[in-house]
Amino acid sequence: MLDKSQNNDTYVSPLASRYSSYAMKALFSDNHKYKTWRKIWILLAESQQALGLPITNEQIKQLKLFSEDIDIASADRYETIFQHDVMAHIHAYGDQAPLAKPIIHLGATSCLITDNADLLIVQQALYMLKTKLIVLIKQLAKLAKKYQYTGCLSYTHFQAAQPTTFGKRTTLWLQDFLIDLEDLVYRLNTLKLLGIKGATGTQASFLDLFDQDHSKVQALEQIMLKKLGFKAYSVTGQTYTRKQDIHLLDLLSGIAASAHKFATDFRLLTHLGVINEPSKPNQVGSSAMPYKRNPILSERICSLSRFIISLSENPKYTLSVQWLERSLDDSANRRLTISEAFLSTDAVLDLLINITDNPLIYTKKIEQQLTSELPFLLTEKILMESVKKGRDRQVVHEAIRKHSLKITQEIKSGKSHSNLLFEYLGDDNDIPFSNNELIDLSNTANLVGCAPQQVEIFLKEANSKLIEFQSSDKRVATKKEKQEDELCQK
Repeated sequence: MLDKSQNNDTYVSPLASRYSSYAMKALFSDNHKYKTWRKIWILLAESQQALGLPITNEQIKQLKLFSEDIDIASADRYETIFQHDVMAHIHAYGDQAPLAKPIIHLGATSCLITDNADLLIVQQALYMLKTKLIVLIKQLAKLAKKYQYTGCLSYTHFQAAQPTTFGKRTTLWLQDFLIDLEDLVYRLNTLKLLGIKGATGTQASFLDLFDQDHSKVQALEQIMLKKLGFKAYSVTGQTYTRKQDIHLLDLLSGIAASAHKFATDFRLLTHLGVINEPSKPNQVGSSAMPYKRNPILSERICSLSRFIISLSENPKYTLSVQWLERSLDDSANRRLTISEAFLSTDAVLDLLINITDNPLIYTKKIEQQLTSELPFLLTEKILMESVKKGRDRQVVHEAIRKHSLKITQEIKSGKSHSNLLFEYLGDDNDIPFSNNELIDLSNTANLVGCAPQQVEIFLKEANSKLIEFQSSDKRVATKKEKQEDELCQK
């Protein structure tokens, strides 16, 4: 849905105006970022006070009073002067909280604020994606169960292959997203902050603040980390290692790849006429062709997914050119790459949830397609059953091959409008079955192998995984985060 609140006179990212959810956009907004900066400044001051630095309760109280009251206009004016966003916000915060102004950002460097804040926001974003992935997985599991025994034609090379079930096909999509969820949970559990490291990672400024008391420097970091519920890297330069950004973007591009695979399959099945996306009553498929009903949501998923996958290259370039303890050419790139990747992945998951909630699956059409190909699909079974009756495998194989090629040519040239393979084989003395006996062999339930049982086994495994991933969530969600999770589930 278009965001009409945007100014039409300036460019606005389509991710913000058309695709991503309000909750994810709010998470990566400037307002939320600056509130997170202030949260870290407050925690730093509280931790320093606890270790004996001369910071008063009144100063901390004033910092908290304005923790969410961001004067953006004031900060913008300061940034025009200083050409430095963190310094601009230190001054703007200090103007609002004059008592605390002398102790804001004490001993810190900009990356202590920005890197740690970025990761706090990333953590929230990962939880949001986790919630949506779980919704998607549950919906796919429901479809797999519903169509567990529904026979359908499988494809290799997009050529007719063997019978399977639509439920089994659904588990292939489901399995990819379950792997993505496993990767996401791992990244959540291993996400590390920069911590309290100083200008080049040596913690020298904090050592000076505590009169060369190493134990207090270490205690300061541990107090901060405990308050934030994180671990930190033991060694860093000025920033946390950008290797972590590679892992994060690889995770998102992995979700995108799974999404692209699903959406491509959905588009192919739409072309075959066996499935359609849910659509609005007045939805227009084409301005020129009124009869069209295009798989626009699946196409959008593919489009956004390719964008996400392309973004995954950026962190690799960024890590590779981080000179020694730090180079600033990561900054602008990360501002774009990380936020856009999360917003895109959020949009893709919303689209996936929409499609899998109530897709239109035409079981009669699925049955017709399977039936039309059944004589060919049964040839391997005919071969095996013929050998059981004592016939020479090679002789039977040649007979089946000869008749298959003949009927294929007749159908393609228009000489025949139905598949007469069973009739041809039934009249061949090298085949020990009559036409009627061959028809009896073609019961779909006997041709799908272990597909229904595989669905049953896999869904049990998937459910166990979901329970494990949900119970491993040690986070104590805030009231606001619970509301956001509920919004995601809706």
